[in-house]
Amino acid sequence: MAGVLDSVNQRTQLVGQNRLELLLFRLNGNQLYGINVFKVKEVLQCPRLTIMPKSNPVVRGVANIRGGTLPILDLAMATGKSGIHDLQSSFVIITEYNTKVIGFLVRSVERIVNMNWEGILPPPKGTGRDHYLTAVTHLDNQLVEIIDVEKVLAEVSPVSERISDGIVKEEIKSKAVASRVLIVDDSSVARKQVSRCLQNIGVEVVALEDGRQALDYLKRLADEGKRPAQELLMMISDIEMPEMDGYTLTAEVRQDSRMQDMHILLHTSLSGVFNQAMVKRVGANDFLAKFQPDDLASRVVERIGSAGTK
Repeated sequence: MAGVLDSVNQRTQLVGQNRLELLLFRLNGNQLYGINVFKVKEVLQCPRLTIMPKSNPVVRGVANIRGGTLPILDLAMATGKSGIHDLQSSFVIITEYNTKVIGFLVRSVERIVNMNWEGILPPPKGTGRDHYLTAVTHLDNQLVEIIDVEKVLAEVSPVSERISDGIVKEEIKSKAVASRVLIVDDSSVARKQVSRCLQNIGVEVVALEDGRQALDYLKRLADEGKRPAQELLMMISDIEMPEMDGYTLTAEVRQDSRMQDMHILLHTSLSGVFNQAMVKRVGANDFLAKFQPDDLASRVVERIGSAGTK
């Protein structure tokens, strides 16, 4: 499977085109799943796993890969299904989320497909709150489900949302109450994490689910004669989102004279040095791999402080 991934340089050409590449795979059964290739470092046959005592049952073991020890999570079990049984014929998708390298155990890996984010849709209404989907799409008359990996990781290995003492001073808190921040993220878990972090600072939060919703919201403000950059302290946007990704959202905002001075922070689990070039290319002000409460809080505190000096 080593040849299944394109080079990073080739994949970065999708920036600003509202496109992505999905690596398709299956768990138990015939349902097809997808994961953004940007998050994939390697795909390999399941290596020998060493079971760790008292670990979460979803963690099938650890593997020594390229000189490092990685946890291997059973993605079927993590999403409420029966675990994958035949490890020898299974595969591991090595990913990087929030600067952490993790392996996901899957039954089979299919291929990579190039798609437009407009064809990636939110989960159908009526799915409920307990599902593990962040989006769905259709390919060759078959439904492809895109798993909310942030939710899986939050359940297996919860991340602290606490901001360290000293980062948010009382002076900043008093100024924060007059500030609103727009959060854009398709993962319900990520939205809640970021929202709680910002609410602890004291700012008001407007949370939306994808780039299309965010752009429509900003345009409505502008149509009402308001200047979005004055109404909002900043916009914190995910990159991977149904219908319109964060890169395209940023590019659209920069092209509209009524909102082009909006401060935009791309806040994403797509870590890697290539993201810095993408941030500059679409015109975002900053980039942060999520979720790191202290780093995020520091960025917001800095914006509150700079806004107060204008």
